Parts: sequence; structure tokens; C-alpha cells
Amino acid sequence: MNGRGDTNGTKDAPTIETDDAVDQRLGETVRLLRQRAGLSIQDVANKTGLSTGMISQLERARAMPSIRTLRLLSIALDVPISYFFETSDPADVQRYIVRKNNRRLLRLTASGVVKEALTPDGKGQLELYELTLNPGASSGTDFLQHTGEKAGYILSGSLRLWLDNQAHRLEAGDSFRFPSIVPHMFDNPTQQVARAIWVTTLHQTVSPAG
Repeated sequence: MNGRGDTNGTKDAPTIETDDAVDQRLGETVRLLRQRAGLSIQDVANKTGLSTGMISQLERARAMPSIRTLRLLSIALDVPISYFFETSDPADVQRYIVRKNNRRLLRLTASGVVKEALTPDGKGQLELYELTLNPGASSGTDFLQHTGEKAGYILSGSLRLWLDNQAHRLEAGDSFRFPSIVPHMFDNPTQQVARAIWVTTLHQTVSPAG
């Protein structure tokens, strides 16, 4: 025994979903969560500030959401944003540990962002991710606000963090923390891939900006 409660041998790489499969799974997840909560599309629109047309398109896999859109939906549906991630192999899931080769992924090809969940599945007091931003990638076109806090550390490349309409250029080694109620968004305006660790605490209510 190695004292870690499991073996740590070589395993096959996880299967990567196609873009169409990602859209389809996200749409089905949103629809099932909405129905489970007993909400209509109009109810979700009222809670998020998104249009009913956008929500309907997402549920029918006719549109790819941004990170901002998924965050708004996660708050309205009272689930962690990790509910929208690709699932892990159930045989390898542990209660408190996430192995590097078993991270759940969220690939938003339209936004150029990949989020890897670093915290185990299920609700908790915070969410921890590794973000990969391709050149031109962004969290969305609008600012987001909700209760809680966010913090992060830039691993490589450069990230532009917008806080209350002010842009902050962050380079590798820089870090940040701010109340999530501050209107915020982020993007990668460079031609190089950027990677960052991102931390989000729980939220209670949402107040979309603008």
C-alpha cells in the first residue's frame, strides 16, 4: 500500500467529447436541472437576465454558452458550475481527492476557454479550477456580479481582468482577489495561450450587471 488509499498506475487518457456532444450534453443538463427545479424557461430568464430565446437555444444545443452564461445559470438553478462539466470515470472518483488524469472538463470552444475542475464533485464552500485561455478567449461580452469572492494566480501567459470597467493586465506570477459583487469579466488579448488557477466561493443571489 502507498498510503493514498488507491493505486496510482498508468491509466488511459479520458475520452474528449466532440463539440456537438458538448453542446448536446450542456443543453440536456440545463433542461433537466430547470425541470427538476420546477422552473419554466421564463422563470430562468427572470432569474438570470438572459433572454428566453437564448435559454431555449441552449437547451436545444443551438447555441454555445459563455462562462458568464453558465455562471448565471448555475446561480439560478442552485448548482455548482461544475454540474456542466464532462463527467469523470465513476470508478476513479474519490470523495476528497482529484487526480490529474481524472479532472472534469468544461470546453467552451466558442469562448476559447477550457476549465478543469480541481475540486471533487458535489457542493462545497468554494470551487477551484485551472483555466486555459486560447488567444482571444474571454468569459463573455458582459460583466457578471454575484455574492462571494474570487481569487486567482496566473500560471503562464497573460490575462486581462476587468473589475468595475477598469482593465488590469496580469502576467505569470501575478495574483488577485476581489468581492464577486464587483462587476467583472476577463479575456486573453494576446497571441499566446494563458493558464491560471481560479477560485470562486459560494454565492447566494445574483445581480447581473448592466
